[in-house]
Amino acid sequence: MKTIGFYGLGLIGGSLAKTIRKYFPDLKIIAWNRTPAVLDAALQDHIIDAACGQNDPQFADCDLIFLCAPVQANETFLPQLAGIVKDSCIISDVGSVKSNIVSAAEEAGLSAQFIGGHPMAGSERTGLASASDYLLENAYYFLTPCRDVPQESVDTLRDLVAACKAIPMVTSAAAHDYIVAGVSHVPHIVASALVNLVRTGDTEDELMKLVAAGGFRDITRIASSSPDMWEQICLTNGTQISETLGRYIHLLKEAQNYVDHRDGAAIHAMFTASRNYRDSLSDTVTGPVPRQYIIYLDIYDEAGGIATITTLLAMSGINIRNLGIIHNREFEEGVLRIEFYDGVSRDQAIEILKKRNYIVRRTT
Repeated sequence: MKTIGFYGLGLIGGSLAKTIRKYFPDLKIIAWNRTPAVLDAALQDHIIDAACGQNDPQFADCDLIFLCAPVQANETFLPQLAGIVKDSCIISDVGSVKSNIVSAAEEAGLSAQFIGGHPMAGSERTGLASASDYLLENAYYFLTPCRDVPQESVDTLRDLVAACKAIPMVTSAAAHDYIVAGVSHVPHIVASALVNLVRTGDTEDELMKLVAAGGFRDITRIASSSPDMWEQICLTNGTQISETLGRYIHLLKEAQNYVDHRDGAAIHAMFTASRNYRDSLSDTVTGPVPRQYIIYLDIYDEAGGIATITTLLAMSGINIRNLGIIHNREFEEGVLRIEFYDGVSRDQAIEILKKRNYIVRRTT
């Protein structure tokens, strides 16, 4: 490949472009973006070599084009590209639902060129300014080729994904949508429902909100994701989400039945099975939910205690993303919770604090 094109340079598109630039500096990268200022920034930072219009003839030279705009916008680009690109050009996207866009590509006459893509990585931050050349590292990256795509094209894109340090997985669009409904889409709905459960059931003086512990905050963190994005996901993957929600509701009703009948053995078996399965999950691979980098440690309740810690970290050039005192410690270890932007910063902080005899109780 000599030239790669991008439609959209947001968090994922920008990270993908930065990563390709990092590992393939000789490739020419061109891009279109709805906001011209983003293209200007990408040119200034040498992420791309040329800015393009939406129907720019420069895209005819591309060997590979990534569609990184919102899902519904990506589908509208396909008929335009069908009249521009050369027959050997591979077209892919980065959306989290695959069946719709694969069908749209086939309808546009691109069944021999379109390979759906979904890098399972992200962040609550958005835009090119938040993109990084390591966001895709160790992240699963689904590839869902159309029916007529040659194996050589699949291998080419799979090799590029692997070279960017992601983990390619080739499957059908339907299988992909079933999988992500269970591990990404429904969990976001569950998190939203749990937050609304507390919101609507709280006491008048909001004591439930006040004492919400780390467990509740951790399980509902993803409820802070973009409502616009999740509206689109629920509408485009509705069938799989509805079926998966049905199975989840059945499990909740089973749990309710165990509690109603004081069935201790069933309750114990339920928690044992979920604990064992949860403990078997790997922490080394990036999933669809952005990872947090947190440490918990104990400090004395004295003037300047927190300031001393933040000063130590600042002197070493470590940025703190969030800082808080844990008041409800029923399921927590450590009174001070510090969140960092990445694992490197967290690990450096642990080393610095331990040298100063601070006791780090737990990390995530």
